[in-house]
Amino acid sequence: MMLWAVDVGNTQTVVGVWDGQKWVVTWRLATEPETTEDQLAAQLSTLAALAGLTFKADGLMIASVVPRVDDSWRWLGSKHFGVEAKFLRNGAQVGVPVTYDPPHAVGADRIANAIAALALVEPPLVVVDFGTATTFDCVDEAGTYVGGAIMPGVHLGLQALNERTAKLPSIAFHEPAQAVGRNTVQAIESGVVWGYAGSVEGLLGRIKAELGEGTRVFSTGGQGKLFAELCPSIEEHLTNLTLDGLRLAFDRLR
Repeated sequence: MMLWAVDVGNTQTVVGVWDGQKWVVTWRLATEPETTEDQLAAQLSTLAALAGLTFKADGLMIASVVPRVDDSWRWLGSKHFGVEAKFLRNGAQVGVPVTYDPPHAVGADRIANAIAALALVEPPLVVVDFGTATTFDCVDEAGTYVGGAIMPGVHLGLQALNERTAKLPSIAFHEPAQAVGRNTVQAIESGVVWGYAGSVEGLLGRIKAELGEGTRVFSTGGQGKLFAELCPSIEEHLTNLTLDGLRLAFDRLR
C-alpha cells in the first residue's frame, strides 16, 4: 500500500508518502490555487524521482482548507494515479463527535489532528498547530472535539510588523539569548518569539483549566518544534501528526 496524504493549508501544502510502515518522504510545497493537476504531477513526479520513488499511488487522502485547489488534487488522483481521491471533510466521516457550532466549520486538518492524537493518548487533549494561523484543537475527556482557539500565526505577526513600520527589519526564528534586546534585531526577536511563546503558554493554561486535570498537550506545524521547547505546557512536538491523522482517516473511510 502506497498512500499519498496531502494537507493543503492556506500558505503551504504538506505531502507525505506512506509505504504501510512509515513515512518514506514528506515534502512542503507552496499552496498555489491556480495550479493544475498536470502541474502538480510534474512537480511531484520530479520530487518522487529525486527521492528514488516510483510516481504511483494506491490511495490519495486529502485535507484541504483551500477549496479552489480541490479539483486539481481530485483530477491528479484520477488522471495520474488512477485512484479516487478521498477528502476528509468532517468528524462524522471518521467517528469523531464534534460539538463545535456549526460542526462543518472545523477545518479538515483540525479533525486529522484530533484523530491522530486520540490514537496516541487518552483525552482530554490539545493539539497546537503552528501554521498560517496557530490553532488549538481541544478534545474533552469523552473524546469529543469541543472547539479550541485560533491565533494569528507568528509569521503573520512578524510580517505585519515588518510591513507596517519604516525601519524594523525582518528576522529569522530562533530562541533569543535574552529577553532584553540590546539592539533592534534582538528586541524584535525577544518580542516576537518570547512574546508569542508567552501568549501560547498563557492560553494553554486557561484551556487546560477548562478541559480538566490530566489534559495532554502536543504541537505540530512548521514552527511547532521551536515553540514546543519554549512552552512548558507542550509535552511533545509531533512533526507528522496531521499526516498520521489522514492515514488513519483513510483506513476508516475504506
